[in-house]
Amino acid sequence: MSANSSAAPSGATAAPAPLTGGTLALGTLALSLATFMNVLDSSIANVSLPAISGDLGVSPTQGTWVITSFGVANAISVPLTGWLTQRFGAVRLFVGSVLLFVLASWLCGFAPSLEALIGFRVLQGLVAGPMIPLSQTLLLASYPPAKAGMALALWAMTTLVAPVTGPLLGGWITDNVSWPWIFYINVPVGLLAAAISWRIYAKRDTPTRKLPIDSVGLGLLVLWVGALQIMLDKGKELEWFESGQIVALAVIAAVGFVVFVAWELTEEHPIVNLRLFARRNFLLGTLTLSVAYMLFFGNVVLLPLWLQQYMGYTATWAGIALAPVGVLAILLSPMVGKNVGRVDPRRLATVAFVVFALVLWMRSNFTVQTDLRTIMIPTIIQGGALAFFFVPLSAITLSGLKPEQIPAASGLSNFARITAGAMGTSIVTTLWENRATMHHVHMTERLSSTDPAMAGTLDMFAKAGLSFEQAAAQINRLIDQQAFTMAADDVFLMSAWLFLALIPLLWLAKPAKGGASVDAGGAH
Repeated sequence: MSANSSAAPSGATAAPAPLTGGTLALGTLALSLATFMNVLDSSIANVSLPAISGDLGVSPTQGTWVITSFGVANAISVPLTGWLTQRFGAVRLFVGSVLLFVLASWLCGFAPSLEALIGFRVLQGLVAGPMIPLSQTLLLASYPPAKAGMALALWAMTTLVAPVTGPLLGGWITDNVSWPWIFYINVPVGLLAAAISWRIYAKRDTPTRKLPIDSVGLGLLVLWVGALQIMLDKGKELEWFESGQIVALAVIAAVGFVVFVAWELTEEHPIVNLRLFARRNFLLGTLTLSVAYMLFFGNVVLLPLWLQQYMGYTATWAGIALAPVGVLAILLSPMVGKNVGRVDPRRLATVAFVVFALVLWMRSNFTVQTDLRTIMIPTIIQGGALAFFFVPLSAITLSGLKPEQIPAASGLSNFARITAGAMGTSIVTTLWENRATMHHVHMTERLSSTDPAMAGTLDMFAKAGLSFEQAAAQINRLIDQQAFTMAADDVFLMSAWLFLALIPLLWLAKPAKGGASVDAGGAH
């Protein structure tokens, strides 16, 4: 019965013809701007934390809640996209989210205290949730089925460039203007995106229906996602499971997740449609995308940390070392998007994983003598892998779904990807420090004051006017540099092997013939 009732409106949803010409270009620009602004905001505050903490009179450790609060709220609201879309309509929800995001950004800039800033960041994260999945949904519906791959490619480019631009832009604004402007810049961008989107898409909104609120499911979602995100953000700082707080959060997250899954699968109107995972392609596509993104994002965080802490790079130069990743991604993404309907997406994604493995293997050979040019070569090559990454995996994930299922599916897969990214950051940085400690121990246990090389180095520092303690500190710093470089190499090599191990999992999926994204675009 309900299937029939929803079939009628879905036909109406598919009725509007694809956009053309200038309208299509403007619509694509508006949706891309909103996505760019959203993804940018998840990374732009990272480099501004010292300035924010100092200005608000709090410690840098307390200041990290500016990042954590946004991440937790965003992770909670992303999977609600499907339910909210049915309740309010895709266009109304998207434009409303953008406008509320603008308001929250403006309030963040005016925040007089850390508590107020955290509160406004929570609001910003909550309203940001539906923006990325719905921008993908509306973009797919704007293009004819034959060009759905191109739509996915354009969408992917904004999600690739923004994380690289964020730290560069955030650092420049903080150094040359003031930190509130990292939030104020969202105001004109968001208002422009909202105005264009409403003008173009207002008459193309999806049908709505009144749904009962699954308050138990919502409460359980907030509980386990919130506990998981706080655990991931604070784990390294609190020594992981040596801390009672982390153990408690882990238990709450695990129990909450199990109860949430059981409740949502038996609820008549679930807040999150977990039954989508019964579809083979959606399950395998989401799983592969999430694990691959976890590896990618963890290494994206690790590289600038190593460059700044142990290679003497400034934030700006670390950003420059990462910036070329967008070049090949932007050049190749349209080509991949054009061919995703003709070539098996599994082949394209396999290319991405092989190139990622190559890039990480190249990085696993870095030493403390490695120069900027050598660091940038694998970064440039990685852009090619990114072009073959998002589009084919999104095509596999969304293959065969009905148009009315796309918002829920996109929200759920994006939620899994975002959560995996947070896990990747925590796992990679913890593993890096643990391996560095191990290498440090191995190197220092071979040193003694009777060792000729050690004695010669101490003598050299003494002639330079350093005391024994100062010379020992300098030597320890050099050992740290070597240990953390070797640890970074270990993580890079491990990640390379994991990318190769993902390829067989990818080939278990069975993409729809002629390109998965065609159905996603509303070809029905």
